[in-house]
Amino acid sequence: MSEDELGARLKAYEGRRAAVSGRGRDPVNAPMIRHWCEAMGDTNPAYAGPEAIAPPTMLQAWTMGGLSGHEGRTGDYDELLTLLDEAGCTSVVATDCEQEYLRPLRPGDEITFDTVIESVSERKTTKLGTGYFVTTRTDVRAGHALVGTHRFRILKYAPARRRKPEQPARRPRPVVNRDNAGFWEGVEHHRLLIQRCTGCATLRFPWLPGCNQCGGPDWDTVEASGEGTVYSYVVMHHPPFPAFSPPYAVALIELAEGVRMISDVVGVPYDKVRIGMPVRLEFQVYDEELVLPVFRAREEEAV
Repeated sequence: MSEDELGARLKAYEGRRAAVSGRGRDPVNAPMIRHWCEAMGDTNPAYAGPEAIAPPTMLQAWTMGGLSGHEGRTGDYDELLTLLDEAGCTSVVATDCEQEYLRPLRPGDEITFDTVIESVSERKTTKLGTGYFVTTRTDVRAGHALVGTHRFRILKYAPARRRKPEQPARRPRPVVNRDNAGFWEGVEHHRLLIQRCTGCATLRFPWLPGCNQCGGPDWDTVEASGEGTVYSYVVMHHPPFPAFSPPYAVALIELAEGVRMISDVVGVPYDKVRIGMPVRLEFQVYDEELVLPVFRAREEEAV
């Protein structure tokens, strides 16, 4: 269909209901308020005690239906998104929200709400791509009283084609500063150096300006033997980055000296990396100049 035809069909959804007589899964309650305040670092005394109110910015939290959604949800909003998908606008990003607070919510309030598709914009071109801004408005009530309004806006768009890099992607360079320069100098010469406090002999990694054990500022170094084991690991699948080829394993290696460091495990498929796997230090050169320490699985473990 033409751009004008699509725009007309999208505009027809303005004013349609996305949710009717939705009901909050839980009443406003003190545990959720406490968790919210802890997550946000909000210590306002108004949100605790027998006369507590809920933080106003929690307005949307009381309307969320979880993975199963709400019984009052209509099919119009899904139809609108499907129409945009069929038009090639297959990606979505939340852009902003606006909230209006009419009265505070208190523990015990039972929440109901209605949601309407308030507007669909004209076709817009952004850095992300070309698409449409869709705004919904949710009126939130406690009992029969309107307590607040929540507007939520998304952009449904067709991703812009990105130019392929003209030069091969390079590995990110480490941030070298006065506290860790000695470590990277050692790596450049194929030596893995560990800091050692001259006051209490505690080894530490990564490099720090002082000892966490005794607070002493003085230190020297010892060279790692290169022996280690996989203490823990994750397999990276996303995000894609031109210098890397996911999936690949990133491991926390426990060195024989007792300290731990993050590095790659090479010489074994990513799905064969295991906790406790013995590994051996080696140095690899990337982009013809960047030297990095990696750990190769022992031959008997790589089979």
